[in-house]
Amino acid sequence: MPNERLRAALLERGMTPATLAAALDVDPKTVERWVTTGRPPYRRHRYAVAALLGADEAFLWPDALSREQVASASESEILTVYPHRWAVPRDVWGRLFTGAEREVGVLVYGGFFLAEDAGMLRLFAEKARTGVRVRVLLGDPDSAEVARRGAEEGIDEAMAAKIRNVLVLYRPLREVPGVEVRLHATVLYNSIYRADDQLLVNTHVYGAHAANAPVLHLRRVAGGDMVSTYLDSFENVWQTATPAP
Repeated sequence: MPNERLRAALLERGMTPATLAAALDVDPKTVERWVTTGRPPYRRHRYAVAALLGADEAFLWPDALSREQVASASESEILTVYPHRWAVPRDVWGRLFTGAEREVGVLVYGGFFLAEDAGMLRLFAEKARTGVRVRVLLGDPDSAEVARRGAEEGIDEAMAAKIRNVLVLYRPLREVPGVEVRLHATVLYNSIYRADDQLLVNTHVYGAHAANAPVLHLRRVAGGDMVSTYLDSFENVWQTATPAP
């Protein structure tokens, strides 16, 4: 059975089996068999292909790894667990975004603590100017989801007011080419802060401010699927969001 996921990943990257074979220094016919027959490569080649295509090994070859292998790799993606967002040192945030070479992503309702940090906004602007894609997703202040989250945190209308304030703070950043800001109306179970394949995931806890909720520091590992799950969630929200006015 053909591997349509591998075929699609090649097309998305503008590659052919021949160019992939050249990059891996293998016979083009071997790569053709990976695509047309679904034959999985050796593990070292799966790692290399996943890295070249920017895809997850478990996505390209879902049957190649056992559940135990996927679970072990996913556990290895956890770098640190912080009991509260306020316990994450500022230099961790700085190193996270400074290390981004392809993508910076922020998925929040308001994320006021980040928007009021002039140094972080300057860093985002610098990254965008060097070609890094910067995407920010904020909650739609007029949505029922934001109103519900405000009620859950016990701050009611203040949640929508904070988002409007954040939009004002982001105004200079939004003038920088490469920076995109959208509004979403989804129920968030986590806030996600992304720099390429590294994430800080701030869980949401009913009745608690996001600053008091735990944070997971994650880094993608070949064969793991925890990071890819959060990245897929980010993309799903992005697709349904609308450009901020």
